[in-house]
Amino acid sequence: MDDLSPRKQFRHKRMFFPGLAVLYVPATFLLLCRPALGQALTPGPTAKPSSSSYSNAPGNSSPSNNPGAILSQSPFSGSVPEGKATAEVLPLSFKDAIDRGLRNNLGILLQSDSTLTARGERWKELSALLPHLNATVTESAEQIDLAALGFRFSLPGISKVIGPIGVFQTGAYLTQSLFDYHAIERKRGASYNEKAVQYSLKTARELVVLAVGNAYLVTLSEAARVDTAQADLQTAQALHGKAADQQKAGVSPAIDTLRARVELQSRQQQLIVARNDYAKEKLTLARVIGLPPGQEFTLTTEAPYEPFATSTLEEDLQRAYASRPDYLAAAQQVRSAEEFRRAATAEHYPSLDMAGNYGVAGIRPGSSHGVFEVGATLTIPIFAGGKTHADVLEAEASLRQSRQQLENLRGQIDYEVRSARLDLTAAADQVEVARSSVDLANQTLQQARDRFVAGVTDNLEVVQAQEALASANESYISSLYAHNVAKISLAKAVGFAEEGVRQYLQRK
Repeated sequence: MDDLSPRKQFRHKRMFFPGLAVLYVPATFLLLCRPALGQALTPGPTAKPSSSSYSNAPGNSSPSNNPGAILSQSPFSGSVPEGKATAEVLPLSFKDAIDRGLRNNLGILLQSDSTLTARGERWKELSALLPHLNATVTESAEQIDLAALGFRFSLPGISKVIGPIGVFQTGAYLTQSLFDYHAIERKRGASYNEKAVQYSLKTARELVVLAVGNAYLVTLSEAARVDTAQADLQTAQALHGKAADQQKAGVSPAIDTLRARVELQSRQQQLIVARNDYAKEKLTLARVIGLPPGQEFTLTTEAPYEPFATSTLEEDLQRAYASRPDYLAAAQQVRSAEEFRRAATAEHYPSLDMAGNYGVAGIRPGSSHGVFEVGATLTIPIFAGGKTHADVLEAEASLRQSRQQLENLRGQIDYEVRSARLDLTAAADQVEVARSSVDLANQTLQQARDRFVAGVTDNLEVVQAQEALASANESYISSLYAHNVAKISLAKAVGFAEEGVRQYLQRK
């Protein structure tokens, strides 16, 4: 009877749930696991990945609450593999996964390249204000036909064809803008845009941390499902054996054995599905962090469950507006658009440039002498055919769009913070209810087995109690995952996902 004891089975479940430690992440651990929703997938002005799902979350969660439902077609779901696969099984801790993701994830690599593009644009605008210096060496020969130049008359002793004439010249040529307000403002605008892209790179780092964290967390939850399925299968095997023994002893009908057999096969199918899902989630995690194709690995990080201590709503909102890199990037874009708007207006203003050159010239290098030229040019725009007016209108439209996007993002941040706090409160209550349901389901199974052993009833009650326990375990796993997602959502909304992960790892 020991092998059939529900108490022993419950202990096995308890081994699984702490082993589901997986999902019992402390506050800061959960900060890191959620991929961003909506516009969070847009790290900045130069990188706008599409949104879709990159991993299936356990349970029946809606797309808005499921961090795995929005990244499958995003660059953050891919990577550039690092190294080659080995025959050894790689132990992969959470810290290792994060570090690999920050090195190899495709999203952050693309955004890093975007920062180079923005830096190049700034240098391009700056070049209009810097001196341009060139050096040339020229050796040429020329023959002139006077008749072709209009000298149709002829003079005695003077040929109509002069030359060939040899000319040698070398020198340095310098051009420098002395004042060009249009170029100055464009350079300022490009500098602000570069800062915006740098903030976007920080957003990309957070998205990588969230994508890796979610993939790691989902993989751990699938491992926990495998443990649960194995425990359910062991219980079903024990009950089937008990029913078969009682049938042989003539104390129970054959239908009890058939029910037990059906339940056993159902649990076998559940285990097959759980193992397959676990293997697929490992593949997803490997893709996100850039493991070599075919590299086997095991997850080594486990963390106990801890409630999440939240700040006040006002503190969360204040921190989000002060630290979220996507919001700071949008603010820099507004400043950039303002500068480009001033630059467009500055096309009406005069500009002052200077140019000069110094070198030597002559018939040949040995008979050359110094030559130079220097001058300044004041350019006063009078009428450019409406081009300046068109540039001003386009810059004004871009500025208005940037301001509108900033205000929209501010409202979105407020929504995300409030929504995440509501989800966190509801998810915490769901965890408590689900935990109680598991206890009740274990008690129900215990009583049903006792009644079956005592011959008071058939094993239909036992099978139903098994189903109820399996459903309660699944609800518990799903509610824990939802609780973690709510924590992650709040961390992302407030804007300290990567910082939270680092704090967690330091405590570990």
